Amino acid sequence: MAEDAQCLYRLMTWFSPAFPVGAYTYSHGIEFAVETGRVHDRDSLREWVGFIVQQGAGRIDADLFLRAYRAVRDEDADALLDTVEIASCLRGSAETALESSAQGAAFLRAVASSWPHPGLTAWRTDLAEDAIEPAYAVAVAVAAAHHRIPVGPTLTALLQAMAANLISAGVRLIPLGQTDGQRATADLAQRVQEAVDAALTRPAEDLGSAAAMVDWTSMRHETQYTRLFRS
Repeated sequence: MAEDAQCLYRLMTWFSPAFPVGAYTYSHGIEFAVETGRVHDRDSLREWVGFIVQQGAGRIDADLFLRAYRAVRDEDADALLDTVEIASCLRGSAETALESSAQGAAFLRAVASSWPHPGLTAWRTDLAEDAIEPAYAVAVAVAAAHHRIPVGPTLTALLQAMAANLISAGVRLIPLGQTDGQRATADLAQRVQEAVDAALTRPAEDLGSAAAMVDWTSMRHETQYTRLFRS
């Protein structure tokens, strides 16, 4: 199998809904946004998710991904450790922090078992010694860098997977038909690409988000009376 085909195969597998990271159990606060009527149809769901990708957790994850990927590429262990520590702080609520760390740990465990690499094994050992569960975006970056999967396609797949998972949550919560869900996902293609392009050109120190309402819905979800999702 040609190298490009191998990279594509791994990306398709790692970001498949069947890959055991448990993404389907999280809504990133959308469950409360639906309860309060802020998200109520295809258009509002598309705008809510698009904002998360471009200005919320997607923006942060893109920057963390790039920092971690470059640290592995440059064999800079200190920079990678710094990125792991920063990532553990950059979530607006306890639930979104769990969403990131639990998926990160699950992703790393599955990749290390299915696509082992000495660098991944050593990194997992270092994390285990300090009882650290890495953020999902950081775990993806480390795996992709060790397996020499290009930055652009991997970052695109990471943000597309985030958008698709949140759209899927909205489809179940509003509820919407599957066709409307696919239309919303298709409509977000340009915004995902814009998020990738922005991350690749943004200064490394310009790290942060501007998604206060998303953080608020996540915090309110923690005490929501009935819940289908973990976040």
